[in-house]
Amino acid sequence: MLHERVWMQHPVTVVSDDGATLAVRLDPGSRFAFPPHPFGPHPWRSHSAWESTVVLQLHRAGDHYGAWKFFDPAGTFLHWYINFESPIVRERDGFQTDDHGLDLIVHADGRREWKDVADLHWQRVTGRIDEGTVGLVLAAAAEVTDQLDSNTHWWRRWDGWTP
Repeated sequence: MLHERVWMQHPVTVVSDDGATLAVRLDPGSRFAFPPHPFGPHPWRSHSAWESTVVLQLHRAGDHYGAWKFFDPAGTFLHWYINFESPIVRERDGFQTDDHGLDLIVHADGRREWKDVADLHWQRVTGRIDEGTVGLVLAAAAEVTDQLDSNTHWWRRWDGWTP
């Protein structure tokens, strides 16, 4: 979603839903749709579908991020990917969120790599997000870092999950 309108949509498969945490699976070949949007075309518009990885996406109610677990086509774990986004809004036939650009890759060896740091600023100056949202994203980034530093990250219970 962007400014309360669909900007991109695609199917996922529900793996688990306990009401607090929604776990969905994104599989290779999942088709993308990009409805016309007043903000302009989606940056991924050149892609027609998700490509080669299987992704377990974990969304916890109220969090300004999702914890995504990436696997290669053979099912081998690649890395965790923390996607900073608006808290999910559940709908009858799906859910919605909005990507805020900042990401954190947590490699299998524990090494961390921040991704798209400048994108957070770009999204603010172009009107995709406002200054308040930047503050929420930075607070969420600090929360995630604290959880990883103390090994108390809530998504670790999914460490053993495989496709």
